[in-house]
Amino acid sequence: MLALEIAAVIALILVNGVLALSELAVVSSRRIRLKTMADFGLRGAATALDLANDPGRFLSAVQVGITLIGVLAGAVSGATLGQRLAELLVMSGLPPAYADAIGIGAVVVAITYVSVIIGELVPKQLALRDPERLACLIAPAMAAIARGAGPIVTIFDLSGRAVLRLLGVSSSPATTVTDEEIKTLITEAETAGVIEPEERTMIARVMRLADRPIRAVMTPRTDVDMIDLDAGPDEIRKTLRESIHSRLPAYRGTPDEIVGIVQAKDLLDAYLAGEPVDPRALCRPPVIVPDTIDALDVIESLKQSPVHMALVHDEYGYFQGVVTTADILEAITGAFRTEEGPPQPKYTRRADGSFLIEGDMPADELSDLLGIRLPSPASFNTTAGFLLWEFGHLPKVGDDVVVQGWRIEVVDLDGRRIDKILAERVGTNRRVRS
Repeated sequence: MLALEIAAVIALILVNGVLALSELAVVSSRRIRLKTMADFGLRGAATALDLANDPGRFLSAVQVGITLIGVLAGAVSGATLGQRLAELLVMSGLPPAYADAIGIGAVVVAITYVSVIIGELVPKQLALRDPERLACLIAPAMAAIARGAGPIVTIFDLSGRAVLRLLGVSSSPATTVTDEEIKTLITEAETAGVIEPEERTMIARVMRLADRPIRAVMTPRTDVDMIDLDAGPDEIRKTLRESIHSRLPAYRGTPDEIVGIVQAKDLLDAYLAGEPVDPRALCRPPVIVPDTIDALDVIESLKQSPVHMALVHDEYGYFQGVVTTADILEAITGAFRTEEGPPQPKYTRRADGSFLIEGDMPADELSDLLGIRLPSPASFNTTAGFLLWEFGHLPKVGDDVVVQGWRIEVVDLDGRRIDKILAERVGTNRRVRS
């Protein structure tokens, strides 16, 4: 009889452990992974996804089971095992008044200890190690329990929803996935060896590309090689020889009056054929995009352009720069080597822990590098623009500013453009203006 009672208590603790495991496994499972497993036809995945999407009924069923098991375990331990231990203590010479309290108390403490370890901690730790797989295994049984205890589960579920409404909280689970969660998943995948570091970098750049306006990716007007259609043939040939680009915007009068895009190959074909060369006749109609459009949205425009180049204009119609498929690709993969040599790194870490940073480094990459918070919304796209915003005027070489624990000094100017800066850690923090 004693063995049967002990076996009953152990069985109740084990069932409690299964319920605790199923609760945490389903709640901790990522819905997107459950959906993927369901699409592959994994048994139990669809049921687990249903439970995760309707946590009210599932949690109510689990709680009913855990509460019922707790009551039964308490009754068995106190009324049977505790009484038996008390009788043994009386037979050992202990006064009955003390024997009852010690017997019941000792049994309750022992069962509570076993219940916490076997019925809670171990199952929950197992659930956290592989929640999706365990959720798929346990989901059919939990769904059956929820159906079997339908009326009680419904009462608890509706009561819980009513209390949530009184508190002003939605009873529906949040399904929004944030950029930070995606980045965390990608970092975990890299740490686990699922993806390569280069893949993680490219994925992060693709995500960042959607948040950048095209002016953060384009080649600025000051760096664009252009052909003046009003210039003589010799001047045009000189421009073509000195440029490393195969497609050049062509203008008449001023660079803001761009007629079209000239491909060097078209001119070369005419020269080689000995035909009269008229650059105006070889101009191809340009694709014009506003400088506020997202970089990712420009890709479709580039697909429609026969020369794979778009001209970027501001809201006043002034020419700001050009964007090509190469610019988009470099924003994702990083800069490529050119005839002039390998790409210049955007920053260099020095032996003392400071950073020598290029002024044209994207501002969001500067934020990641130094761990500083940028204002939102930002009216700049580059490190140079961020420094101009911080100074409030065009700084001189040697001017510095302290930003969130970093002292940033201007070390080189290219005309009126901040070319290089030096960032070193200091103890003083300064709040960013918003």
